[in-house]
Amino acid sequence: MDSSRIIDLFLFTIPALITGLIAYYFFKTHTANEDGRRRFLLKKDLQTTSLPLRLQAYERLTLFLERISPNKLLLRVKPISSNKDDYEALLIQNIQQEMEHNLAQQIYVSEKCWSVISTAKAATVQLIRKANLSEKTDSADKLREVILTEMMERHSPSDAAISILKEEVRELW
Repeated sequence: MDSSRIIDLFLFTIPALITGLIAYYFFKTHTANEDGRRRFLLKKDLQTTSLPLRLQAYERLTLFLERISPNKLLLRVKPISSNKDDYEALLIQNIQQEMEHNLAQQIYVSEKCWSVISTAKAATVQLIRKANLSEKTDSADKLREVILTEMMERHSPSDAAISILKEEVRELW
């Protein structure tokens, strides 16, 4: 082969290679952008359906925390007899039933949030048990009084959990 032919071959090949590389780069970029756009639209569609469910879960968990707050729990659940141990069991059973009713909501909230809610529940149960073991407590009415006195001196475990719930909902926006 003649050297001028080789040079002509290179002169035709180089622009074709450059054009091919530019086309490859543009198609690759275009495909990546389209993939990103599709993901964004899919995520947007999923948020429009899942956001109401998540907000409803936060509402239900807030209601749960309000219902197990000792002040509200004692007003709602009256003692059946004057036996303090029976009343303690009734209060704890009521808290357990509330928790079981809202167990499914944990799939819509963060692990941290669910942990705080479980801790608030456990702290409320512990508060009731501690009040029942108090020397001052000799009847169901006295148990109510001791728990209410304790709540006047400090915040309910539910209050801290509700503030964390609110913080997490603010992060959704």
